[in-house]
Amino acid sequence: MNSSNPGTSSGGGGGSGGGDAAAHPKRNSKRPKYSKFTQQELPACKPILTPQWVISAFVLISVIFIPIGVASLLASRNVVEIVDRYETECIPQDQRHDKLSYIYNKNVSKTCTRKITVPKLMKQPIYVYYQLDNFYQNHRRYVKSRSDAQLRDPSKENETSTCDPEARIDGRPIVPCGLIAWSMFNDTYSFSRSRDNKTLALNKKDISWKSDRDSKFGDKVFPKNFQSGVIQGGAVLNESIPLSQQEDLIVWMRTAALPTFRKLYGRIEEDLVAGDTIVVTLENNYNTYKFDGKKKLVLSTTSWIGGKNDFLGIAYLTVGGLCLFLALVFTIIYLVKPRQLGDPSYLSWNRNPSGH
Repeated sequence: MNSSNPGTSSGGGGGSGGGDAAAHPKRNSKRPKYSKFTQQELPACKPILTPQWVISAFVLISVIFIPIGVASLLASRNVVEIVDRYETECIPQDQRHDKLSYIYNKNVSKTCTRKITVPKLMKQPIYVYYQLDNFYQNHRRYVKSRSDAQLRDPSKENETSTCDPEARIDGRPIVPCGLIAWSMFNDTYSFSRSRDNKTLALNKKDISWKSDRDSKFGDKVFPKNFQSGVIQGGAVLNESIPLSQQEDLIVWMRTAALPTFRKLYGRIEEDLVAGDTIVVTLENNYNTYKFDGKKKLVLSTTSWIGGKNDFLGIAYLTVGGLCLFLALVFTIIYLVKPRQLGDPSYLSWNRNPSGH
C-alpha cells in the first residue's frame, strides 16, 4: 500500500489539477467582443420630433406636393381624348336581339362606319387604342397558355406542351400557339376626314415594346397553321413576315393586369382641328358578345405625364392638402396648449457608455 502511495499521490496531484479544471471550466461565451458596431453604438441620426420639426416637415411636403398635383392635373385636363363605344352600334338594328348569331354568321358583312367629331385641336401624334372591358387577360390558365421558347427559336416550334388547348391542329404545331395568341384582337380600323375626304394614314410601326421585339419574338420565326379552320373574321398573321415584325400580335401578347384595358393600335401623325368629322371604317370581327364585353375605339393626345389620367394629380393634391391641414392643426394645438419638452440629455443615446 505504502509503495503505491507515491504513484497514487502523483496521480492524485494530477487528478487534483484536472479536478480544479473540471470545477472551473473555461467559459465559452457567445457574447461578441466589444465594439461600437456589435453594441450598436455607431454614430447615427436620431432626430427629436419637436413640434417645430413636425410642423415644418408637413409644410414642406405640402409646398412640394400641391404644385406638382396642380401641374399634373392641368396637364391631364389638356389631353384631348375621344372614346367611341361601338360593339352594339355596329350590329344592324334588326339583329341586336341575337348578337351571337350575327357575329358567327359568315354571310353577313361586318363592316361598320362611325363618325367622330373632334372637340378641339388635337396635335400629332394622335394615338389610336382599342379598349376592352370585362376581358380577364390575367387569368392563370390564360397567361400560362403560351410557349416562349417557340416564339424565340424556330427550331423549337414543336414545344407546345404549355399551349393547350390551342397547341396543334391535325398533329401539326400551331405557331404561335396558346390561348393568348389564339384570342388575338382582330377588329380593324381605317380613318378619313370628311371635310376633304382625305385618308388619314395610320402608322403601326414601333407600337410595341422594343425589348419584346428584340428579345421575346424571333426574327426567324414565322406563323404556321394559325387560326386554321376558324370562322370568318379570325385573326390573321402574315406567314411571310417574322413574328418580331408582327406588332399587333406582340402588343396583344403583353397581357393586361386588369379586366378593362387599352392596347395601342397605331398613330395618326397629322393634326386634327376642332370641328373635324373623322369617318372610321371598321371591321367588327372580335366576339365580345359571348362574355358580355365592351369594345371602344379611343383617340388620344398625350402630355408630359402621358395620357389622360387625373389620378396622379388628385393623389398629389390629396397628400399635399392633408399635410397642410395637419400642419395647421398642430400649429393651433402648439400655440393654444403647448407642452414642455423633456431634457434630451437624458435620452439613452445621449448618455456616455459605461463599463468598457
